[in-house]
Amino acid sequence: MENMQGEVTQLLLELKDGNREAANRLIPLVYKELRRIASRCLRNERKGHSLQPTALVHEAYLRLAQIEKIDWQGRSHFFALSATLMRRILVDHARARDNKKRGPGWDAVSLDDAFLPSPQRPIEIVALDEALDRLAELDERQSKIVELRFFGGLNEEETGSALGISTRTVKRDWRLAKAWLYQELNCHP
Repeated sequence: MENMQGEVTQLLLELKDGNREAANRLIPLVYKELRRIASRCLRNERKGHSLQPTALVHEAYLRLAQIEKIDWQGRSHFFALSATLMRRILVDHARARDNKKRGPGWDAVSLDDAFLPSPQRPIEIVALDEALDRLAELDERQSKIVELRFFGGLNEEETGSALGISTRTVKRDWRLAKAWLYQELNCHP
């Protein structure tokens, strides 16, 4: 596992230096983890969602490939950016499905429910995205931590590594962000 992480980081550095062949070697190494992130992103979506994990991974990878000159910081940075792109894809998909800001059937979402898989209570992805945008205006780092932990499935250490902060800071900001989002999602229907 450690060897694979080092190989992913090395390939990302080669990509950063302009070696396009590195992308072909990278895909098989990261595909399984990207599918895990996609499955995590989709687990709280409504039943019958038209996007499946494979399609979400492919769309995210296509968007990644279109970005010119990424200053890759390593494996955690790659997966963090992938999770962000998947969140954007899901939000775009949800907005396309329902052009109204909050259409019929919208319910306030408990953050406790949002962070636990529940077939009875899917997350309203657009409401969560809007709340994360409001949180980013107040504290961008907390918003990023939620995005990486919730959408990306990164643990506290990986999140800290991706953001260049300590695990202790991640834990503290994670608690604060969850409390803020809980209030925001339950008090702003």
